[in-house]
Amino acid sequence: MKIELLNQHVLKILMSARDEDSISSISKRIGLSYGWTHKWVEELIKEGIFKEKWRGIVLQKNNSSYKNILRFVKENVSNIQFYYSILSSFGIEYYFTKTDAVYLWTEGRYNIARYRDFYPIFIKIKETDYDIFLKYCKKLGLRINSGKGVFYSPEIAMFFGH
Repeated sequence: MKIELLNQHVLKILMSARDEDSISSISKRIGLSYGWTHKWVEELIKEGIFKEKWRGIVLQKNNSSYKNILRFVKENVSNIQFYYSILSSFGIEYYFTKTDAVYLWTEGRYNIARYRDFYPIFIKIKETDYDIFLKYCKKLGLRINSGKGVFYSPEIAMFFGH
């Protein structure tokens, strides 16, 4: 892979991409304009990481560059802040609960019963989005209910009231 392709936008695209996806959906999930997302996806198609499909793209999960980038993310980026920030790239409905709801409400001034070696992140996920959540966690090496380190402690909700 060309070194010029390694930037924050490409990393976000690769982390948020689903097996079969659209440029528009990726653009919305990562908060990047459609034009810029399209530009970087076109470059990734040239590198063989994506394959064009009518009205979409298909992720080539066996591409060596893709595998190396995901390995790098799993080994180097999975810190507390990453666990919070990456959720919006999943394209799922969720909200923080328990300690995390208070932590956000108090803008970080309340964070009890957690430390680096035990840091559960409490979230509630819409039932229809739970499988997507699990796939992203597996893809990015994010832990669920592990009881040590940083991990998600999810609850499943049948529906969300708005």
